[in-house]
Amino acid sequence: MITFILSILLLIVGYFTYGKFVERVFVADRKRQTPAFSMRDDIDYVPMNTTRNSLIQLLNIAGVGPIFGPILGALYGPVAFVWIVIGCIFAGAVHDYLTGMISIRNHGAHLPQLAGKFLGKAMKHVVNGFAILLLLLVGTVFVTSPAALLANMTSFSVTLIILAIFAYYLVATLLPIDKVIGRIYPYFGALLLFSAAGIGIGLVVTGAPIPELSFQNMHPDNAPIFPLLFLTISCGALSGFHATQTPIISRTTENETNGRKIFYGMMIAEGVIAMIWAAAAMSLFYGDQTLSDVLASGGPAAVVSEVSTTMLGAVGGTLAVLGVIVLPITSGDTAFRSARMIIADYLKVGQKPIAKRIMIALPLFVASYALTHMDFTLLWRYFSWANQTTAVIALWTATMYLVLSRKPYLITSIPAVFMTMATFTYLAYAPIGFNLPLQVSYVVAACGTLVCIALFMKRVRRLSRTTFSVDEPVLEAPANPAGQLAPQGH
Repeated sequence: MITFILSILLLIVGYFTYGKFVERVFVADRKRQTPAFSMRDDIDYVPMNTTRNSLIQLLNIAGVGPIFGPILGALYGPVAFVWIVIGCIFAGAVHDYLTGMISIRNHGAHLPQLAGKFLGKAMKHVVNGFAILLLLLVGTVFVTSPAALLANMTSFSVTLIILAIFAYYLVATLLPIDKVIGRIYPYFGALLLFSAAGIGIGLVVTGAPIPELSFQNMHPDNAPIFPLLFLTISCGALSGFHATQTPIISRTTENETNGRKIFYGMMIAEGVIAMIWAAAAMSLFYGDQTLSDVLASGGPAAVVSEVSTTMLGAVGGTLAVLGVIVLPITSGDTAFRSARMIIADYLKVGQKPIAKRIMIALPLFVASYALTHMDFTLLWRYFSWANQTTAVIALWTATMYLVLSRKPYLITSIPAVFMTMATFTYLAYAPIGFNLPLQVSYVVAACGTLVCIALFMKRVRRLSRTTFSVDEPVLEAPANPAGQLAPQGH
């Protein structure tokens, strides 16, 4: 219990200390006009207050990630707590904050545009295709998984529920962000926070047997902590999916000084949620491999149901399970919205006319619906690798920004190098990759990481010889921005 409580406190302290330090490194400018005003179109660029932005950001990046990932990571034992705390404070929250703030400085640009600017034009095309595929995978899985859960709770067929979810996704993707997402997300956010707080308080009040800190690998299959733990627990520690979602809110943020609460703070909140669910899984199923048995028979959803019912009773447990159904839907709709925005930026298609939004969105939904009829298991096995590869790209992009700005770049370069090594190791070692022996995988990954560092340094030298401006926006502002006369400070 001491380890659990101390970990929660460290996450909170991290927000007020390291989060403040990162903000000072970036130098948030209260007087600088944000894209919500300079690019305002009342569709994707809409000023919204910090509370709404924060709740939307939390739900955008959360989904079931900070629940299912930590439950699976609990198989490794209390060492999972270490990764959640350190990863969240020094990697994930930094990743989210700088992705969001650099996007704000570049008129709300998404990761492909930012990667193209800072890492080279070739990376723009690679990351664009990579991001669209990742978002399509996320959106599809976040249709099928809640549909299956709802079908078990109701008399409706899975197909009918899938069509209903797609109908909602289409509306949420096409309408202005403040009309649907901005209005319903606060309620969904309350549901997420209620269930997590209820579980956390229940753990403390009942004196649940949460194991204390140990670096021993307790995984029943003796799966190696490095690299597997660092890809198993992504949301709640470090997740590349966040880099595709954060620019959505960079287009609705009213003032740069709100960024620490919205981007860094909501990642810390996600870390707290991850800690609670990892601790709950360990405390209820610790010591006799029951956790692995439950996961084998019913997956993380079965653990959620058992934990929720035990801690919150029948009514509270049902609400918590409903939250697990709602959460993937809230990330699915913004996954498709983000995909629409990325494609629009790439093709330079304005999104003010709804016909142009439909033109981009419909093919995405057709492709996603087709995927729901396929065996998705094999494709989804690559999600962990694809997710953390995206995080690595975002971290290197942020590092380049800091290097060229002559600001302390170790805050991003250290996690970038670490996760590059972890991701290469996973790709070399995992059966879905090259299935090499672990020691050989370390050597291959080290070589791959050194190559990435060399290419990065080459890019630094090249840009240093030019008149490159880190804050010159990637996206062009409209000739007559609707928010030109809007106030700049709040």
